[in-house]
Amino acid sequence: MHYVNSKTILSKNNGMNLYRGCTHGCIYCDSRSKVYGMEHKFEDVEVKRNALDLLKRELKRRPPSMIGTGAMTDPYIPLEKHLEYVRKSLNMVYDYGFGFTCITKSDLILRDLDLLKKINEKTKAVVQMTITTADDGLCRILEPNVCVTSRRAEVLARLRDEGIPAVVWLCPILPYINDDEDNVNSILDICIDNDVKGVLCFGMGLTLRDGNRQYFYSKLDEHFPQLKEKYIKKYGNSYSIPSPNEKQLMEIFKRRTSENGILNNPDEIFRYLHEFPQKSYQTKLI
Repeated sequence: MHYVNSKTILSKNNGMNLYRGCTHGCIYCDSRSKVYGMEHKFEDVEVKRNALDLLKRELKRRPPSMIGTGAMTDPYIPLEKHLEYVRKSLNMVYDYGFGFTCITKSDLILRDLDLLKKINEKTKAVVQMTITTADDGLCRILEPNVCVTSRRAEVLARLRDEGIPAVVWLCPILPYINDDEDNVNSILDICIDNDVKGVLCFGMGLTLRDGNRQYFYSKLDEHFPQLKEKYIKKYGNSYSIPSPNEKQLMEIFKRRTSENGILNNPDEIFRYLHEFPQKSYQTKLI
């Protein structure tokens, strides 16, 4: 890891990235793409040294609303265990009367369940959990340095029992790897069993562009021999990589989520994630 000083910490829509880069090792990660202009090795995580001071300043001057993190880097990477930037941020989010949501694959979020509950009682806290495969063995290949799917299901169950709403990201679905009905149905079973609020799915497939394409293909060579050549022949250098089974898998996804009262429209889910409860009380600290 290495430290930098940052000029800002919150985007205009209250998005926050405390870290830049990741050590989870997910083979498909779009954040490796060169378009994001990362000038250091992806696994050499950039830590924003002054992030907490910047966050306090921003929270003091902005009207209370939802704070989100995890869009570019999972906030619960192993570094967070001892740096505790997320936990310290959660304390400030609570103190200043804001809501909170994050995207993660890590069970480390349970460390902060006490703060998530306090925020959710005062305003609103939502956990977004990514699940790509129901098979723990395959999960160890696709996402090697983070907890497996069965553990994520346990996290969702704990959140359900503690009254914390959850949204699952059912993506990416990798052609010829996890794009089958059994996998999608098994992931949906996890979502249904744990009463998730919504499931985000942008189609059955993935995206590849310069940077993450090369890394993904190197991992296909390592774990799925000859599959890279099949991708190149079928998709070339396309950004969008749809599964050949997309139609039937999307039908299953839409039918089962609708039958179980789970949000499945991305626009509706994002509206829910950004919606700040107006009845909440807020106390601004000096």
